[in-house]
Amino acid sequence: MRAMILAAGRGERMRPLTDHTPKPLLKVRGKPLIEWHIEAFARAGIRDIVINTAWLHEQFEATLGNGSRLGVRLHYSHEGERFGQALETGGGIATALDLLCADGDDAFWAVSADIFMPQFVFDRAQAEAFAESALLAHLWFVPKQPRHPAGDFGIDAEGFATLDGDKQVYSNIGLYKRAFFDGVKPGVHERIRVALDRAIAARAVSAEIYEGPWVNVGSVEQLETLNAVG
Repeated sequence: MRAMILAAGRGERMRPLTDHTPKPLLKVRGKPLIEWHIEAFARAGIRDIVINTAWLHEQFEATLGNGSRLGVRLHYSHEGERFGQALETGGGIATALDLLCADGDDAFWAVSADIFMPQFVFDRAQAEAFAESALLAHLWFVPKQPRHPAGDFGIDAEGFATLDGDKQVYSNIGLYKRAFFDGVKPGVHERIRVALDRAIAARAVSAEIYEGPWVNVGSVEQLETLNAVG
């Protein structure tokens, strides 16, 4: 099973830092934020990782290379170079599906590059069970955040994600199947929320709460706080 790290965003809220460095390459506790994810995937035995890029895309390969230094194989989907823009989460994943499913698997991990969750474990057994299920996606939520008090989705008594109820915050970590993106055209700018709403309404998405440390790094102040602790 492969994995995708979503890294194509411009990082507007973190300017001027992101004027010259893509947000995923900003350092958190001594190493680029994206490397925390790569290392976690490597520990889980995931050797092939797809990274989508747009803003300052050349810096990713210059910094990470082919992944051999980190014990993985990196594959790049350069959206900015191919389409002239970042394609957002839904469009970005849909465009990279052939890379993600190149080994014959139709299930894969996806995580946003700009979250920091150093204790999260990409569980291989759980991923394999998901691949054998009828679900289209399995998501991790985190408790409501001060910056996002309304939340995104709920979880019902059977473990299915819901569009109502006591909403928690989508952590930007999930397992997906290729069929989840059947309604998303490659090369088109589209948020993943569109497909999520559709699949959740069809009760094809399960979810759980992640209680470990998690930060959506969206400001210079948040980055400074993380590095002060480290």
